[in-house]
Amino acid sequence: MTDIDIAQASRPVLTAKDFASDQEPKWCPGCGDHAVLQQLKNVMPDLGMPPEEIVFISGIGCSSRLPYYMATYGVHGIHGRALPMASGLKTSRPELSVWVATGDGDALSIGGNHFIHTLRRNLDLNVVLFNNEIYGLTKGQYSPTTKIGLKTVTSPNGVIDHPFNTAALTLGSGGTFFARAMDRDGKYLRSVLHRAAQHKGTSLVEIYQNCPIFNNSAFEAFAGQENKDERTIYVEQDMPLVFGKFRQKGIRLDGSTPVVVDLSKGDISENDLWIHNERDIFKANLLARFFDDPLTVENFLPRPFGVFYVEDRMPYEDALTAQIEIAQKKGVGTLEELLKGDSAYNIK
Repeated sequence: MTDIDIAQASRPVLTAKDFASDQEPKWCPGCGDHAVLQQLKNVMPDLGMPPEEIVFISGIGCSSRLPYYMATYGVHGIHGRALPMASGLKTSRPELSVWVATGDGDALSIGGNHFIHTLRRNLDLNVVLFNNEIYGLTKGQYSPTTKIGLKTVTSPNGVIDHPFNTAALTLGSGGTFFARAMDRDGKYLRSVLHRAAQHKGTSLVEIYQNCPIFNNSAFEAFAGQENKDERTIYVEQDMPLVFGKFRQKGIRLDGSTPVVVDLSKGDISENDLWIHNERDIFKANLLARFFDDPLTVENFLPRPFGVFYVEDRMPYEDALTAQIEIAQKKGVGTLEELLKGDSAYNIK
């Protein structure tokens, strides 16, 4: 055994309790953040890393309190700046497991510019985006993902801004991993977070998270117990897109158009359906557009959950390290030598 193997074998077996801090969560009763926190604690032991090698970074918002509740290192930053802070840390300390807890307002409004550029750079970060379609911490203003028509304290006559589609924005920004889950679906959420942790690059997990105070039941139209089977679909690698309480519905492609078909009639089987492929960016973009409100669309498409897309691409910090090593082969100077030299840069 190597020294590394011996060191790993001697580490104590960790559980979710080892990642729970001594701070009591200050979220409202019924808030979906409680469920997300628990699943993050459940996933941490699977990383095979001690708590001191894991860092949670957040911006501002209800979700951004999360670093206080994890027994790891953490940074509670400023509004919208969690991603650049995480990028700096990962670049300087690439051996750490860096997680970002952010919300739809924090990430997609004031942090929107950082969001798209983090995705295209593809640092090895795990971004958990809590989407409750509202600003909860600041008492109910509409956010970049709020549905059209919702009346809030800042839209008393109803929202008229078209909402962001997080999946489409992620893929359009060059994201290499996108997945979606719900707060109330604990076991499934844990599996998605585990997949995200395994991805080498920026993983983005959008979690539909209920805010019982300012936007209660925001996802009930398709995620409620009476609606879930008929209005959601869980995608799985190499499996057909099937949904419905009795798996009686499926989705197939008519050219490039997704169409809901009835499997119970017998003229169409699961073999005729769209087969999910996480590596297919074209189909991932189609999945991202399954975004219409099922209550207002006659032939609605179900809301997809699971891993939409995965791409293998060198993380930014690896490319940067390689570039620095190449540059240092030409010799390592000092800042004083640079300032006293004939030019600021000597490119050969």
